Amino acid sequence: MKRPETIGPTVAIEPAAVRPRLHRIVEIDALRGFALCGILLANVLVMSGLDGLSGGSAGPTASGLDQVAHWLVMALVQTKFYLLFSFLFGYSFTLQMDAAERDGAPFAPRMLRRLLGLFVLGALHAVLLYPGDILTTYALLGLILLAARAVDPARMWRAALRVYGVVAGLYLLLGAAVALVDTGEGDEGLAASAASAAELTTAYRGGPADVVRANMDAWSDILVGLLMMGGMVVAAFLAGFVAGRRRLLAGTGTSERTARLRRVCLRGLAVGLPGGVLVAAGTVGPLGARWEIPAFILGMLTAPALSAAYASGLLLWFTTPRGAHLAARLAPAGRMALTNYLAQSVVMALVFTGYGAALYGRVGAAAVLGGTLLFYGFQLAASAWLMSRHRLGPVERLLRAVTLWGRPAPGG
Repeated sequence: MKRPETIGPTVAIEPAAVRPRLHRIVEIDALRGFALCGILLANVLVMSGLDGLSGGSAGPTASGLDQVAHWLVMALVQTKFYLLFSFLFGYSFTLQMDAAERDGAPFAPRMLRRLLGLFVLGALHAVLLYPGDILTTYALLGLILLAARAVDPARMWRAALRVYGVVAGLYLLLGAAVALVDTGEGDEGLAASAASAAELTTAYRGGPADVVRANMDAWSDILVGLLMMGGMVVAAFLAGFVAGRRRLLAGTGTSERTARLRRVCLRGLAVGLPGGVLVAAGTVGPLGARWEIPAFILGMLTAPALSAAYASGLLLWFTTPRGAHLAARLAPAGRMALTNYLAQSVVMALVFTGYGAALYGRVGAAAVLGGTLLFYGFQLAASAWLMSRHRLGPVERLLRAVTLWGRPAPGG
């Protein structure tokens, strides 16, 4: 699953006449840090060769623990976290607008340079490390936000709902067609799929040139995925932009805000959890292969609800003492999300492809996901250390230089 990404410093803006020292919105950084973990769990299934296994398979060992681990990730993680990142990208877009206004700089050229930098990074990332890159998608779809940035937030919200409605209708038609139409592939289709999987396994266990070739060959499939997910990303962009204009994530713990977050959390869980169960039942089991795509589509349609439940639930928790401690642990990773995102791909490529250990398809789901959580813990610790010494992560600093094009940023 593609990984979504939100980058750059996030600042809380006071009236221009006050001009205080820049500071972070900890809740947004913490949400982004949390989403990093979900993105890593989803993408490691692809990088390790576990993605697409169905019928209860969860890797070479196929133990009960492997099946449970794979099932839980498909139910609770898959298709949820790229939407959360897309929402945060839209939210941070408004903060970039405010930063340009505060600096007295024209916003459009600055954002165009930023999107170009994202596109170049994403293209290199897709060729060398992971074909499921999301940065190029963000760079292209970000042009929609740039063009629509002057639209009233109320109209923008209605546009987000319309985009989701159109996408949902198309998804439902596709799901119904797949469920009702017998393709007749039978054993021949299964054999072709097995041959394709074996070819991919050989490539990712080969040398670096084989890995790059396999990444480039996957672009046609990735393009189909982009067409499937692009509408959802745009809807999440627009919703995040509206939330940013209205500063919905930066408020204090008022009773009105708390009640609103509770409603979103409860309704999101009620809709999103059954959808997640459908995704897991169709892709891992016990539903048969014929229902895999319809179940996945229904899960994608309900994924925004579970993403919203995660975000609102965390925002509620962050207002408690233990939640504030968690936010402080997650925020440094969110501050350098782009660096962490690319570092995840580097490590996964070294572990699972011919760049390093070539463990593609050789490790069960439980071991893969357990190791992934350990690595994420390392990222949290490393991010806290780096952010205690620097304002930006290394890749964030590079992208900010491209964005500002040599103009020094206030405060660093």
